[in-house]
Amino acid sequence: MATNITFHPGSVGASERSELLKQKGITVWLTGLSASGKSTIACALEQTLLHQGKFAYRLDGDNVRFGLNKDLGFDEDSRVENIRRIGEVAKLFSDASCFTIAAFISPYRLDRNAVRELHEKANLAFVEVFVDAPLGIVEQRDPKGLYRKARAGEIKEFTGISAPYEPPENPEIHIKTGECDVTQAVKMITEYLVSHNYL
Repeated sequence: MATNITFHPGSVGASERSELLKQKGITVWLTGLSASGKSTIACALEQTLLHQGKFAYRLDGDNVRFGLNKDLGFDEDSRVENIRRIGEVAKLFSDASCFTIAAFISPYRLDRNAVRELHEKANLAFVEVFVDAPLGIVEQRDPKGLYRKARAGEIKEFTGISAPYEPPENPEIHIKTGECDVTQAVKMITEYLVSHNYL
């Protein structure tokens, strides 16, 4: 980090911003294998919150690689940097009192914990959602044909096949998408948000 920089605080504090917008910022971080249902749930959750009049925004793993992270590959170092950058972006959105919905494979436990710690140090809420679908199910779904290509050796370092995925040990919410539909998944998240006074 550069040493000749100074943080410039704004004129509006966190509590005043929350009071004016009538909501607290929070990051809802969805993690799981490709095709587990993260993006589908994230889209539905964003729509639900917006229809409730909430300021909400979705950050998607593929989408950010078209811009912010287009310079990153899929090797381990790039994956780590990908999540570090998104963690910082999610923190900024949450600091703006936004319901920030992040849908990323985020395969490494250490990286996810670093994003949690980043939020906690800033007194921002962070909720980890494990979107859990067994490898057999996601390979069966395979909407983009990625698992087939990975099995054929056409994609290197593919999470769940030739690269590791470390499942959360203590997620706030555990959704088994092989046992519930999108509506039920969104309900699980919104019920958690209500019970913890975020909604």
